[in-house]
Amino acid sequence: MLLLTGEYQHVVDGKGRVLISNRLRNQIDADEHGSNFYLVLGANGILCLYPERYFEQIVLAVAPEATAPDEAVAFERISFALASKVELDGQGRLLLNERLRKRAGLKAHITLVGVRDHIELWNNESWEQYLADNMAQYQKQMSQARQVVLQKQNEEL
Repeated sequence: MLLLTGEYQHVVDGKGRVLISNRLRNQIDADEHGSNFYLVLGANGILCLYPERYFEQIVLAVAPEATAPDEAVAFERISFALASKVELDGQGRLLLNERLRKRAGLKAHITLVGVRDHIELWNNESWEQYLADNMAQYQKQMSQARQVVLQKQNEEL
């Protein structure tokens, strides 16, 4: 199972590289999920980094026959065009090309966020704003989820 967690602040250097911290990389089983990544412009224009084998499962799971033909073509065209197979350099850095950084609106100071099956790259300010806008909802959902787990545990006793 893939369960990426945590938030890590980094700086995009002058050559457009960002360090993918060991704490995040060590959460990925390279034998199961591969040692390379796909860099994808994801939902809401957030730049996402998926372990290679996991991303391949995602794109193959979208059945063209499940959607209208035009939608299937558009999904394939855009998802594959905006995805890039990438490797980290020997120091664990990822090269972010200028076009992709511009599309995602990334600046020099970014936060990498582990989100279950992928890593998201956010501008620091945008991430902090997102947290502020969504913290109350998160706290409510976490409380509800915890109550469900505790109730199940009590029923098993």
